[in-house]
Amino acid sequence: MIEPHLSRRDQPMNSEDLGICQRVLDAVKVEFDLDADDEETARNAAIIIELYRQGVHNIDQLRVLAFAARGKIED
Repeated sequence: MIEPHLSRRDQPMNSEDLGICQRVLDAVKVEFDLDADDEETARNAAIIIELYRQGVHNIDQLRVLAFAARGKIED
């Protein structure tokens, strides 16, 4: 039997993965004054998770990219 090749992107996220994404989302919510149930918050969560699944696991890099997705470039 041939085992299917699963990339990291196809595997479920564990609690550590989700914790990193949550910390970045919390930073985005504070920086851009977003409510937890805001549609923009959900959109940002999706972006952060997608970036994480694509291999951006460093919390600082993830935060910079999430901020950039909202148009804020840090100095």
